[in-house]
Amino acid sequence: MTMSPFLAALGSEAPPADRAEDMDLYGWLIGSWEMDTVRHLANGANEKSTGEIHFGWILEGRAIQDIWIRPKRPAPSTMYGTTLRIFDPGIDGWHIIWSDPLNQDYSRQIGRAEGSDIVQIGVDSHDLQTRWRFTEITADSFHWIGEERISDADPWRITYEHFARRTGP
Repeated sequence: MTMSPFLAALGSEAPPADRAEDMDLYGWLIGSWEMDTVRHLANGANEKSTGEIHFGWILEGRAIQDIWIRPKRPAPSTMYGTTLRIFDPGIDGWHIIWSDPLNQDYSRQIGRAEGSDIVQIGVDSHDLQTRWRFTEITADSFHWIGEERISDADPWRITYEHFARRTGP
């Protein structure tokens, strides 16, 4: 199968040399991953599933895009979304744009390093504050924690956890 001209123009092999260091915060994610997911429901129950994630360089290496799929294919998806991650030297942070058209779920965040973690803060399409964290980061695994709250006065509530393992480059 031949790659379409669109995908060939979108994809990149690496970031440009003048941006390589700035791209390190998320660059280690490039490749394929499998994940175990725990969805924490408001009633206290948990739902478990599996999934896959794929990260790649795009737009001449000036951005990173990923695809999150749950459950793992070939089963019908309950989540099928993509994130666009773009470094902005003006804010020394990353613009994060999440879109899951299957569930009509959208979020905009700003991502930065916090110690050894990556923390993304923003608002979703339901006007809830969101905090997504990459923690316990190694070259071959990470723990992703999704949290939400209604206002600054409310505590963060964990909604999702993904435990990811690298499966390929």
